[in-house]
Amino acid sequence: MPAPEPSHAALPRLALTMGDPAGVGPEILAAVWNDPRLFETCRPLVVGDRGAMTRAIDLLETRCKAIAAKDWPAGFDQASPSVMPCLESLPTALGEFTPGVVNAATGEAAYRAVVAAAKGALAGDCHGLVTAPLSKAALQAAGHDYPGHTELLAELCGVEQFAMMLYLPQELAPKTRAGIGVVHTTLHTSLRNAIEQLTTERIVEKCRLAHDAAVAYGVENPRVGVAALNPHGGEDGLFGDEESRLIAPAIAEARAAGIDASGPHPVDTLMVRAVGGEFDAVVAMYHDQGHIALKLLGMHGAVNITLGLPIVRTSVAHGTAPDKAWRGVAETGGMLAAVRSAAALARQRS
Repeated sequence: MPAPEPSHAALPRLALTMGDPAGVGPEILAAVWNDPRLFETCRPLVVGDRGAMTRAIDLLETRCKAIAAKDWPAGFDQASPSVMPCLESLPTALGEFTPGVVNAATGEAAYRAVVAAAKGALAGDCHGLVTAPLSKAALQAAGHDYPGHTELLAELCGVEQFAMMLYLPQELAPKTRAGIGVVHTTLHTSLRNAIEQLTTERIVEKCRLAHDAAVAYGVENPRVGVAALNPHGGEDGLFGDEESRLIAPAIAEARAAGIDASGPHPVDTLMVRAVGGEFDAVVAMYHDQGHIALKLLGMHGAVNITLGLPIVRTSVAHGTAPDKAWRGVAETGGMLAAVRSAAALARQRS
């Protein structure tokens, strides 16, 4: 007999941050709010500027109204398919902005929304946060020196061991046991810096985070495939020695700690093997090594998950899309996938 559906009051309370309002964040939230699957999955609340959300609702002609939420409990209680409570994170209304243009004011609005949502999650006011994309350039223009959400949230939560995982749900990788997650050893930096930042200790840390993430998704004895850095896995040192000098020792250390890690595997075949069911998680050495392969497999179904935090945080796998912003054509599947993943992780932690 199937398990009974949870009552709406029992669903996880999730804070949805609007992202940079000059990008597609507000309109993908407005579109998802109109999707009945949102309220089947969670109790949502928007954290961000009510004026920007009203503008997005008007653009899409969705059947809801943005209202000001007095506080967290009132906001969640008021939320419905026809009412979108917005917990304001700015001291004053944002005002006018130009879609698709980097702006310090919209960067500040995005920053404050993330800070407010993270503090709410840390205080137990919500069970997790789902973030719409922010602009790194706008964040910098507003005076906030963070490469992205991941690093900002790690600082807010006071953690030093963390990672970005790009996750492909099982419905998009049916041969896997619970989907496939790619954990990145280095993140938002140049390729030159990424190579310089690689250490055995850092790779071991990401292997542990990848293992723990797979366990959180219900996988017993996860198999972690660790990527090589160089072409052909270094070709026995002909194309670089990072595999023997850094990555292989990390794999040995991870295995000694009880993690079923293997590699270094040439990355041009690793993702094929992982999606085919041979691995439950992959550790990539740098950003594009993991992102490109996974996004080709499921760009609008992949979910960005921050590992190592004491709170649940997921996000879409795409950016602010300035070329599509405020045209009513933004893809919304990624936001719904992020909400579903956050709800599943929140239930697992409760």
